[in-house]
Amino acid sequence: MTNATIRAVDLLTARRAAEVSGGTVFSAAGVWPLLAFLADGAADEARAELEAALGVPADEAARAGRELLAALRGVPGLEAALGLWTARALELREEWRRGLPEGTHGVLTGDPEADRKALDAWAVERSDGAVPRMPVEPDPRTELVLASALVLRTTWEEPFEGGPGLWRGGRGRGKLVAGLTRTGTGLDAVAVIRAAAGRVTRVAVRGETGVDVHLLLGDERAGAPEVLAAGVDELGGAVPSVPGSLLEEGPAGPGLSVAEVPVPHPGPPELVVDTVAFALTADHDLLRDPVRFGLLAACDTSAGRFPGISADPLALGSARQSVTAAFGADGFRATAVSAMGMMFLGKDAGELPHRKRKVTARFARPFGFLAVHRATRLVLAAGWVTDPKPFPEDEGDSVG
Repeated sequence: MTNATIRAVDLLTARRAAEVSGGTVFSAAGVWPLLAFLADGAADEARAELEAALGVPADEAARAGRELLAALRGVPGLEAALGLWTARALELREEWRRGLPEGTHGVLTGDPEADRKALDAWAVERSDGAVPRMPVEPDPRTELVLASALVLRTTWEEPFEGGPGLWRGGRGRGKLVAGLTRTGTGLDAVAVIRAAAGRVTRVAVRGETGVDVHLLLGDERAGAPEVLAAGVDELGGAVPSVPGSLLEEGPAGPGLSVAEVPVPHPGPPELVVDTVAFALTADHDLLRDPVRFGLLAACDTSAGRFPGISADPLALGSARQSVTAAFGADGFRATAVSAMGMMFLGKDAGELPHRKRKVTARFARPFGFLAVHRATRLVLAAGWVTDPKPFPEDEGDSVG
């Protein structure tokens, strides 16, 4: 997987983040390969739009899509799959079919009920049960379904402790939620991003599989698009950040304080992270903003836009994604199933002698997160938290 592909996927993440308002989760890494394979078989305006959305030349898209899927499968704790189903009578261009990973091709019977059961079974199996239905609705006109599935599981290198937490997510008094807290010695897990829209506090929660979750808190007036964009921009080196070890005393950033506290014995600096447990599910209709994903011309039913896929005239009829994410005391889990359906044209100083630095970061109001592959800085999932788990939580605070 090239740096260009990583930048392209992260750019799609940033563009998708620009429209976030309420609590949600999404995965550009799940959509990008599908767009890449579509671009490989598209022509004219559809090819140009998909190329612009992808950020790579259409001639290189299929190769980049295959490399991305292979690289995702190589990440410990991450499973990635691609599925293709076509109607029996649809003849695919052999060059396009060979561009897809092997073992992906299934058949659509034309019976919506039977096809729905088969597609749902694939979604359940590939998402480990987190997504019960394929986000596409087959009907007799459906000639082709192209889908991807990502399942990410990681456990924290340093787990949190669960307990009650106070959430100030709305107006008036706060509410009791499932809080998480931990104390460590690595100050540089926290940083303050200097973005154009203001400061953003970032805490990287390291996973044992090499995937980290970046918690992102902006100023109270900052919304999800600005905060998530700052996180993605920091990953790409587009904006600077100040690590925790270099922060000055006082209110260093949103929800972040730095102090020299009295202690009885000398010791290393401490980083205290107070956050909340959350679980999110979201369904996205990518065709609500087809321009963002380069799919406007792809939906044009007046002419076949995908001659590289089949000589039969095809048009995109649906493009959706179903995503889940859960952040708990022990780890993080996210799943994403994306599908595109094509139709036939269709947290007293006094007498104590010593002091040590203590940095506290509290996430007690809406904040963003990015699940990031540490080695490549590829964003695997992103989201915005507005409604944490309540306290007490019957099923516990850990992520299975």
